Amino acid sequence: MSSVPETGGTISNPVISGFHPDPSVCRVGEDYYLACSSFEYFPGIPLFHSRDMVHWTQIGNALERPSQLSLPVETASSRGIYAPTLRHHEGRFWLITTNVSDGGNLLFTATDPAGPWSDPIRLPGVKGIDPDLAWDEDGNCWCTTAGMEQIRIDPYTGECFGPPRRLWSGTPGAKAPEAPHLYRIGDYWYLLIAEGGTERCHGVSIARGRTPNGPFEPCPANPVLTHRGTDHPIQNTGHADLVQGPDESWWMVLLGVRPLGGTPGWHVLGRETFLAPVHWVDDWPVIGEVSPAIPAPPWPLQPTVAVPVRDDFDLSVLDPCWISPRHRSADDCTTKERAGWLSLRARGTSLDAPDVTFVGRRQQHLSCRARTLLDPAEGSGGLAVRLDERHHYDIEVVAGEVRVIARIGPLRTVVTSRSLPVGPQVLRVEVSATRNPTDARSGPDTLSFGIEEPDGTIVELARLEGRYLSTEVAGGFTGRVIGMYASTGTVHFDWFDYEPLDS
Repeated sequence: MSSVPETGGTISNPVISGFHPDPSVCRVGEDYYLACSSFEYFPGIPLFHSRDMVHWTQIGNALERPSQLSLPVETASSRGIYAPTLRHHEGRFWLITTNVSDGGNLLFTATDPAGPWSDPIRLPGVKGIDPDLAWDEDGNCWCTTAGMEQIRIDPYTGECFGPPRRLWSGTPGAKAPEAPHLYRIGDYWYLLIAEGGTERCHGVSIARGRTPNGPFEPCPANPVLTHRGTDHPIQNTGHADLVQGPDESWWMVLLGVRPLGGTPGWHVLGRETFLAPVHWVDDWPVIGEVSPAIPAPPWPLQPTVAVPVRDDFDLSVLDPCWISPRHRSADDCTTKERAGWLSLRARGTSLDAPDVTFVGRRQQHLSCRARTLLDPAEGSGGLAVRLDERHHYDIEVVAGEVRVIARIGPLRTVVTSRSLPVGPQVLRVEVSATRNPTDARSGPDTLSFGIEEPDGTIVELARLEGRYLSTEVAGGFTGRVIGMYASTGTVHFDWFDYEPLDS
């Protein structure tokens, strides 16, 4: 645990690193809560708590039961759960989101954001994605979705009232108006949106009106935030939410990416959560710089909590940071079969399969090292860096052999292999970011796969180019996840160690 930064200094951005996109935030007293998209992963919608908006701790996942989150095996990567909105109203927390693979728009409630959250209230009358919730002075609840379609709902039952109406939908001709959030601030209702697509042209625009239904007047300075057309180290800035601090200052959380390498630049961690200060001029928000270091909020900061570097699987339940594609069953993933070990039972035969038994955590640092101790006596499996079924690198132990596998689009190859003695093995992957490339063709990073022998000797088996596990190559909306998997039988993992190597 590091020392507390002095008030008036700077803080590091992103405030939540790794694959944590589409942030939505609310404040209750001195506490801030934040939710993110989770797409095809289970459990869904990670939830974070902070006292200073800078240091965030994951307190759980909102959707942790099959009754809350259905992701059929045919759910494609980057489908599933899109863009939640988190709000607090009348003593309850409200979470609205879209399951684009099953169920459409869904609403959940809780008295404690750490859970448990309710089963879903279904909203068949609410069309579109990226739903938002806002209450007016008369107690009416307004739901606005991407494309800026708005309808009044009963949030307790899901009933809709009247036909939907169209609202201001951003800059004429700009693609993908989405991520609406509606607020009453001072004398106006503000409609904040993202537009331009979630790639390099992403941006944030805003309009205001006298009622929650408009008509809305666009800000003359739109987009109020974008890094399009710049060489800024943070790109794709957009999909934002506003929150007011206890001192009446205003702040924005938003997503962005950190591309590395040469041209065109590749981001591998997915879209991350950044923070920016906001001040108001003529009743319009002016967004401060979104940089790797920004001025700290004007209140005491909490101590920095170190990223957990090791899990010995001693608890009966997994830490909330662990996620799996589409499904996780106690029959296939348990810490109760062998005390102090994580036991994985194979379903799919490889990371290519949509029903693979895989448990991973988001890669949160541009340079890092992950290690695990695997006992393959009852099956085969290994350690993988996953972007999706068609883009992953694996180091796998099977039948007295260790091999490194690369899946890149339609191509799958065993890069190298060597024999191993019988018994548990320490597998490792080290990610080294590319800094200041001299060649425009340089990729974002290099991944080194190997084993550790009993005397501590590190045997490197392969070094692989990182660009093929990037969004710019694979497409989609997610980021890298590093974890353990089973390909046949049952394999046991004694521990998993994740170590940041960023300076």
